[in-house]
Amino acid sequence: MRKRFFLMALVVILQVCGFWGGQVAPAAAFTEEQQLVNEAWRIVNRAYLDETFNHQNWSAVRQKLLKQPLENREKAYQTIQKMLGSLDEPFTRFLTPEQYRSLQVSTSGELMGVGLQIVVDAATGELEVVTPIAGSPAELAGIKPRDRILEIDGISTTTLTLDEAAARMRGQAGTKVTLKVKRPTTETQEIPLVRGRISLNPVSSKLNQLPGSPPIGYIRLSQFSANATLEVTRAIQKLQQQGAVAYVLDLRNNPGGLLQAGIEIARLWLDRGTIVYTVNRQGVMGSFDANGTALTAAPLAVLVNQGTASASEILAGALQDNRRAELVGEKTFGKGLIQSLFDLPDGAGLAVTVAKYETPNHRDIHKLGISPNRTVNLDSITLEQIGTPADPQYQAAVELLQKQTMVAGAA
Repeated sequence: MRKRFFLMALVVILQVCGFWGGQVAPAAAFTEEQQLVNEAWRIVNRAYLDETFNHQNWSAVRQKLLKQPLENREKAYQTIQKMLGSLDEPFTRFLTPEQYRSLQVSTSGELMGVGLQIVVDAATGELEVVTPIAGSPAELAGIKPRDRILEIDGISTTTLTLDEAAARMRGQAGTKVTLKVKRPTTETQEIPLVRGRISLNPVSSKLNQLPGSPPIGYIRLSQFSANATLEVTRAIQKLQQQGAVAYVLDLRNNPGGLLQAGIEIARLWLDRGTIVYTVNRQGVMGSFDANGTALTAAPLAVLVNQGTASASEILAGALQDNRRAELVGEKTFGKGLIQSLFDLPDGAGLAVTVAKYETPNHRDIHKLGISPNRTVNLDSITLEQIGTPADPQYQAAVELLQKQTMVAGAA
């Protein structure tokens, strides 16, 4: 009996001290910082797309991290960032409380900064522009998709995480920031910008009737925010009342946003058919389908370019594969991964890649993009020229719709 009591007491001592079986201490013995790191690890363990975790022992990663001293919250944040960095996948990232609030605002309200959607190129480690937000200081200064941002106010972006770079470009309206930008076809240049208050109303629309052309409704969608579906609905209904017989949906430089918004907007144009397939890490495939709620069956053309990404590609792929619309412009960006947001106990958050998507024809477009039905290159136009006869891609879409409406009228 004494021997059994001794062994039981030894087990208790070893567990409290955190040395039992070479494992970390049980959760009850964790500090707040350790609990934060452990919760981040648990979220990724449960939800992350790649079940190999970049070919590493994910449990061993946890053990190693929790044995390190975590003196304060900043050290815990650094530890989480290091843990996510080991996945070598730029879309899964840690967000401080301030960054998390900013991201939530960007999908529902407004923000202050230069107005750039950015990613880190996994191959080069360089900061790459996905697209400037419509009407933002960055767009007005001529920054374009695929530009590389080398420095922010003299600080090399190779020393910054994605969110640190974004934080340095945000700031109060009226303040200044200088970006060193490298373009594929030009030399490096420094671009001074004045931060502004950026409206995130994602939709603009108008009725265009060019000589010899039927009335065409033009809808520009700049982001899939929480109010995007309602605003597109209103735009379609207004243009219908004005007599539109065909539509151009402009997704150029739309970096994506909320997946659900992309699905709901597809349903405004599609009465039937699959919109998108999603595939999780177990290879289980789910789908989202049209539900008979389309607002119009009128001919539709969709404008795309290198800045058309993520949820924009889901919508474009759905309309193309279901033969509901033809795409005009340039090959899209090629982001075929889906992220979910997860809360952490102190107000911080995680964006975790939880699935990949395929178009209705089971095309995986990640890093490949979607090719338009009709390729029309565009060098440069002003903001005022978008959706006008001076816009070659828009003009090509109008010509396409003219032919379709003439055929429909003849029938």
